[in-house]
Amino acid sequence: MDTPSAAPYPYRGPVEWQAPIGASLAAVIDPEVAMSIVDVGLVYGVHVSDDTVAVDLTMTSAACPVARLIVEEVQVALDAVLPEAFAIDVRLVWDPPWTPARMSERGRAHMQW
Repeated sequence: MDTPSAAPYPYRGPVEWQAPIGASLAAVIDPEVAMSIVDVGLVYGVHVSDDTVAVDLTMTSAACPVARLIVEEVQVALDAVLPEAFAIDVRLVWDPPWTPARMSERGRAHMQW
């Protein structure tokens, strides 16, 4: 059964996966700002189907030098909590463009904004 999102990004999928997936994503740190990718607002959405977890992710800039590293860390973090049968599809998206307005309150406080 799908559940409405209580996360700072849209989540579609079984309720039992929302917390472990959310915790895994929150544990991934953007090394450029030393903050969770969730607090930076880089996660645009998560969709869980029968055998796939799709994560739409953006970067603060298309020229982000750590984009590949962050994508790999998301895959590793999700792989650690999901059954082996799940495929993990991390997609970089650029629309809408990231803005500081996507940051969480904690993220803004960290940046002293």
